[in-house]
Amino acid sequence: MSRHRRPLPLVALLALGGCVVGPVGNPHPPEPAKAVELSRYIGRYYEYARYDSGFERGCEGVTAEYAVLPDGLVSVLNTCHAGAVDGPLKLAKGRAKPTGDPLHAKYKVSFFGPFFLGDYWVLDHADDYSWSIVGEGSGRFLWILTRAPHPSQDEAAALVGRVKAMGYDMSLLRLTRQGGG
Repeated sequence: MSRHRRPLPLVALLALGGCVVGPVGNPHPPEPAKAVELSRYIGRYYEYARYDSGFERGCEGVTAEYAVLPDGLVSVLNTCHAGAVDGPLKLAKGRAKPTGDPLHAKYKVSFFGPFFLGDYWVLDHADDYSWSIVGEGSGRFLWILTRAPHPSQDEAAALVGRVKAMGYDMSLLRLTRQGGG
C-alpha cells in the first residue's frame, strides 16, 4: 500500500516550531522582567517584528489573539496572511498552559494536542499592556507585539531598543507589514 505525503498545514508547522533549528539570536535570553496579569494580557496583539522562522516565513498582517478558557487554559489564535498583507489568510489555533512560574509569565503552547509543546515567555510588557515582548529559553524565537497595528515611531524605536538591551541580535529582527496604512 503506497502512502502519499501531504505538506504539513500551518498549524502543524507552528506546533513543530520549537523543533525547528534556526539561528540563535540571543545565547542568554533573559527571564521575564515582571508579572503578567492574564486578565489584562488577553485580547488581540499585532506582530510588529519577529525573528523569522520556517513556520512563519512569508507571513504578513500577523495577529495573535488570546482568551481564557473555562478550564483555565488560554486559547491562542494566530493569523497570518501568506505572502502579503492581503494574501490568503491562514489560521493556527492552540492552547497555552501556565508553567507555574511565580510571575505567571511562562507558558507551554501547543497547536495540536499535548505532544508538541513550545515555550512562550512574556519577557516584558507595558504597564498598560499596550505592547509585549515574547521569547523563550533557546534564544531562537522573538516577537514584538503591539495592540495597535502601527505603533508610533517613538514606540517602535523604544521597543527595538528594549530588545537590543536584552541582548538580542538586531540583524535577525524582521519587521512585519500590517494592512491599513
